[in-house]
Amino acid sequence: MKNVERKEGWIGVIGLGNVLMGDDAFGPYVIQVLEAEYEFPERVALMDLGTPSLDLATYIEDLEVLIILDSVGADGPPGSVRTYRRDELLRRPLEPRTNAHEPGLKEALLVSEFRGRGPREALFVGVVPEQTSTSVGLSEAVSAAIPRAVEEVLRELRRQGAAGRRRRRPQPPRVWWEGERAMPGAEARR
Repeated sequence: MKNVERKEGWIGVIGLGNVLMGDDAFGPYVIQVLEAEYEFPERVALMDLGTPSLDLATYIEDLEVLIILDSVGADGPPGSVRTYRRDELLRRPLEPRTNAHEPGLKEALLVSEFRGRGPREALFVGVVPEQTSTSVGLSEAVSAAIPRAVEEVLRELRRQGAAGRRRRRPQPPRVWWEGERAMPGAEARR
């Protein structure tokens, strides 16, 4: 992970989620796919933050643009991709935190704004999970949603003037938490 210092146009692409909780690993999976298959301008920082709590604000306050990848509690079949812009996220009511590891994205955006910092733009790319119980590996439905999520990130980066380029020799994603298991569908994307 790059150490982010305030720069004009700095963009953070952040994956959130617990890799030991099934489909909650969606954010980290997508970060690994992006790192393995694409090259980005220096001003784009890819970060797998796991399950930060309220310290998420410290990671986003020096960014001009934020793209968050995570599972999302939304209506729809498992594997459905949902996108929300900063204003949509801030309009949602604050929900009670049920544990100390929930990322609190809205709170982090508000804290960074209160400090006079933080991203001017944010895009949340979420997937409806099938299962988030203690397990390693994504469900087939969520794994199948990865290409769509990658395209959403690439589209936003192009919009921000920071387009990614496909690597000449893409590598398999480094899904370290699965050990010897291969990421579902990784062969098809090579």
